[in-house]
Amino acid sequence: MEKKQKFKGLSNPERSEIAILLRRGCSKREIAQALGRSPNTISYEVKHNSVSGFYNPRKAKDKARVSRRSRRYQWHKIEYHPELRDFIIEKLKDDDWSPDSISGYLKHEQFILPYVSTPQIYAWLYSSRGQPYCQYLFSKQYRPKPRKENKTERVMIPNRVGIEDRPAIVATRERPGDWEADTIVSGKKTHSKAALAVAQERQTRLLGVQLIPNLKPATFSTATITMLESKLTHTLSLDNGIENKQHEDITSATGATIYFCDPYSSYQKGGIENGNKMVRRYIPKSCDIGTFTQEQIDIFVTKINKKPRRCLGYKNALQLALEKGII
Repeated sequence: MEKKQKFKGLSNPERSEIAILLRRGCSKREIAQALGRSPNTISYEVKHNSVSGFYNPRKAKDKARVSRRSRRYQWHKIEYHPELRDFIIEKLKDDDWSPDSISGYLKHEQFILPYVSTPQIYAWLYSSRGQPYCQYLFSKQYRPKPRKENKTERVMIPNRVGIEDRPAIVATRERPGDWEADTIVSGKKTHSKAALAVAQERQTRLLGVQLIPNLKPATFSTATITMLESKLTHTLSLDNGIENKQHEDITSATGATIYFCDPYSSYQKGGIENGNKMVRRYIPKSCDIGTFTQEQIDIFVTKINKKPRRCLGYKNALQLALEKGII
């Protein structure tokens, strides 16, 4: 597996290319694919550097230059304010405060002196002006601690096979037995780990949903096996979530060949995304999924599977799945 590259900011030629492609009517996703970038990166760049609704690459270049300059000299703020400098030295030397304690105090308790962040204080300490005061740090370090490279490469999903290797017939929906799977999680404010494992057959849109107590790989694989067992299954398309780590267990139990979408490319399994929306009609995003029972969820799923669908010629998914021999 190739070593994961660190994120690099957009270059000036890339910004110019974004402007050209936008004028040609390309979507942000198409631009991201052309530049080998994340769609989120392109979306953020366009949103924050547009003037009167039009992307301005010159504005983006100027902002990037100013940002780099300010980061390079961020510790100068301390030298420009002698009272702030004396306060930091006093707290380090006499009160044994850490840079984080000093920064937090300046932000929340003291509003006369200017605020400086913890990284700014460390940057000043590691500069030539602050070196004499590094001795008062608990670590006694006079320079940034070098980061150790992780010698053992972490493999998120072992033996992963990309969607580019998936048979072309799957994309056409010409045969039954090709599935997609995903998860639906509880609202963040509920702090609940309960979730739903969701699977949908691509041709008939037959939907299956299992309540799971958490997103651990073993939990998700067991739920997916339960949904696919005794059903016609050729392939299964998944995203790159950590819950899919034990995908080989699903293959062993169901015989499904599993393929993984590209990162940030949920559109590659758009069927299950639409299925999730239908489930959300009964289970809103903000709710705690743990408050529902499997019996209640089965009632919701039955309603969905028995609903006439335009994409199915106004047949329902359950009816079509029976005709195709999926169940």
